[in-house]
Amino acid sequence: MSTTLLLLVHPALASAQASTPATPSKSSSAPPRAALTVQITTPQRIDWPLKLSAAGSVGAWQEAVIGTESSGLRLTEVRAQVGDRVKRGQLLARLSTETLNAELAQSQAALAEGEALLAEATANADRARTLGPAGAISQQQSIQVLTAERTAKARLESLRARVKSDEVRLAQARIVAPDDGVISARWATEGAMAQPGQELFRLIRRGRLEWRAEVPAGDLSRLKPGLPALVTTPAGQAVKGSVRMVGPVVDPATRNGLVYVDLAPGSDAKPGMFVRGEFSFGSAPGLTLPQTAVLLRDGFSYVHRLGDDSRVTLTKVATGRRVGDRVEITSGLAAEVRVVASGGAFLADGDLVKVVGP
Repeated sequence: MSTTLLLLVHPALASAQASTPATPSKSSSAPPRAALTVQITTPQRIDWPLKLSAAGSVGAWQEAVIGTESSGLRLTEVRAQVGDRVKRGQLLARLSTETLNAELAQSQAALAEGEALLAEATANADRARTLGPAGAISQQQSIQVLTAERTAKARLESLRARVKSDEVRLAQARIVAPDDGVISARWATEGAMAQPGQELFRLIRRGRLEWRAEVPAGDLSRLKPGLPALVTTPAGQAVKGSVRMVGPVVDPATRNGLVYVDLAPGSDAKPGMFVRGEFSFGSAPGLTLPQTAVLLRDGFSYVHRLGDDSRVTLTKVATGRRVGDRVEITSGLAAEVRVVASGGAFLADGDLVKVVGP
């Protein structure tokens, strides 16, 4: 019985094996697929300007305070307003002059009287000098006459000084600009009583503005008078300037020093503006790449360096200056190395890429 079963099972197994299809083997020679199609670039050596950035406020080069020395006089006319450009000697305001004119007329009348008295005293003194040696008049009379002449001369000089003083006071009733410039503030009001030392106007002399840049103490020695600077106003206008003076002290709180930069006229800069700018020191060569080739990861800069096997290697580099769309590579990369020009954010270390373009 057992022999018969074996004979029956064996043909069935053979039939099942014959009907099972063969599994094809995978080919190990298929080429790997590229992760990304990229363009390649190489570092370029370019002469770039050396610059130092800073920030600070804009102020007037010199600001003149305009007031009056007269007291008890009323402002009868105000001609200048804030923002007006004025010339040296231009009338800004006028004080009442009725009292001053009366005082000047009184002084002039007293001066005329003094001149007449001096003429009389001089005539008497001349007679005394002629008659005295002959004994026609006593010595005491001669002394009195000569003394009266000297007194009249002294009085006349005093009256002349008084007239001059009144003329000066009358001239001070005309408040004029001490220099060319721009009126930056005005407190003068028609009808108000002027007081000595009272500030009526403030003038930006010659309209000159300066940038007071705050520079770290370690960089102050690099700045010299005449060094060019470029300031950017809040409106985006670029204003040329040059260093006028490097401040002699450093702020102990901020460790910054002030650098005074004369700004070119005609810009939209205004006193009190906070602006940024940079100083130029010439140029120096640098190895540069497009900014699209440099990746920022975990606070460090990297590039994808292309190998001979068309695979990329993530390489850490150090960067420096940035001008336009290019960035300086200060270390970590040789000049002849090929790197991925853009799209590196989609690549991982060791990825295979396909190169297109030049």
